[in-house]
Amino acid sequence: MRYRGRFAPSPTGPLHFGSLVSALASWLDARAHHGVWLVRIEDLDGPRTVPGAAEAILGTLARFGLHPDEPPVWQSQRYTHYQQTFDALQASAGPRPLLYPCGCTRKEIADSLLHAHARHATLAYPGTCRTGLHGRSARAWRLRVPDEAAAVIRFDDRWQGAQSQNLATGVGDFVLLRADGQWAYQLAVVVDDAQAGITDIVRGADLLDSTARQIYLQRCLQVPTPRYLHVPVVTNAAGEKLSKQTGAAPLDDTAPLPALLAAARHLELVLPTAAAVSLEAFYAAATAAWAQRFVPHESSDIRALR
Repeated sequence: MRYRGRFAPSPTGPLHFGSLVSALASWLDARAHHGVWLVRIEDLDGPRTVPGAAEAILGTLARFGLHPDEPPVWQSQRYTHYQQTFDALQASAGPRPLLYPCGCTRKEIADSLLHAHARHATLAYPGTCRTGLHGRSARAWRLRVPDEAAAVIRFDDRWQGAQSQNLATGVGDFVLLRADGQWAYQLAVVVDDAQAGITDIVRGADLLDSTARQIYLQRCLQVPTPRYLHVPVVTNAAGEKLSKQTGAAPLDDTAPLPALLAAARHLELVLPTAAAVSLEAFYAAATAAWAQRFVPHESSDIRALR
């Protein structure tokens, strides 16, 4: 299967340097594999979506020379697919249903976790509603994870190395349909990646903790599991992840080259001085450097493009 990668920004504001690092890494990995690079606008969270931000992000990507190979996709236009997947999971046969309604409030869950912590027990969702709502009204819907002995998800990350997480003790049954009626990130991203035929996911390491849940959901849906590569996150002076919430400055798209060179340094790419001459020279050199590190069997072919 031909390589298919993607960049999936949330339109909660303009593109910033931390997002550029993820966009560049995913673009370079696709190009180094002679593959396809897609853009998906993750605008599931309506209250946080800023009008016009998606169009601004796409415009900034274009001015940085990062053009998707297919038309961008908006998650807000794909609710029917999420509903169909949810219905299929709900109809799955088995000794125990995969999905169940949950009536817990955030405060009740926090109180349960605090109590569990005092007993040195798990900090995952305690499974309060696994056996029924107990008189509560349904708020969210959760996906049941395996019992502890079978709940360990292992995968090899192309940057971070071998990873494992016990879903039962580390996460617990997780939400697919939120209490506010919105589809959860974990469901939407798995459905979108599977239907787009994504073979490789390159993104920030802040999403590393979500990967085991997504792999488990992929197995429940019997869809392929992509390869993963999680790049180091960009932090601010206070050591916080650089984001719109922590005051990240918008990219200056009138002078893309300095930001691209800085992003390449963050990705630990060693580029020749000629890479600073133009966007074309930068991308040729950066693709070659990425291929040499992450696609060794193709690096000689990529270097020929320099």
